[in-house]
Amino acid sequence: MLDFEIQRCTRRCAKTDRDFQPGEAFYSVLRAEGSEVVRYDYCEQAWEGPPDDAIGSWKSQMAEPNAKKVNWAPNDVMLHYFQELEGQAGREDVRYILALLMIRRRILRLEETENDETGRELLIVFCGRNETEYRVPVVPPDEPRSQEIQEELAQLLFADAE
Repeated sequence: MLDFEIQRCTRRCAKTDRDFQPGEAFYSVLRAEGSEVVRYDYCEQAWEGPPDDAIGSWKSQMAEPNAKKVNWAPNDVMLHYFQELEGQAGREDVRYILALLMIRRRILRLEETENDETGRELLIVFCGRNETEYRVPVVPPDEPRSQEIQEELAQLLFADAE
């Protein structure tokens, strides 16, 4: 079983060592370093895209100091949507991103990765809530598609999202 903690945003660029300003867009990358999973955050000016060995990457925006906290949809709603996405052609990347989000929220637990008969990488995740194991194809989206998925999930899964 693979179990790891993802650290919170450092609030500073890993390349320039500059603090992020409220409202500033930045990128985050997860990389395996030995037995650790390490997060790196980059300002837009220093972002050159995710490294080849990245586990995952995403774009975020630094919160305003007095920003209202965003509320997630209940875990059961997220899990139901994740299950509905299974087998939907053209939606594999959405399901993959949602799986990563649910791992972060501890709705799912990453057990291992494996390759299917075609050589495609799969995440093997387990949900203790319904005692079910899922196989999720690793389908990292490109940057424009990543933005579309973020907006879609924000509309569906955030209360207070604009």
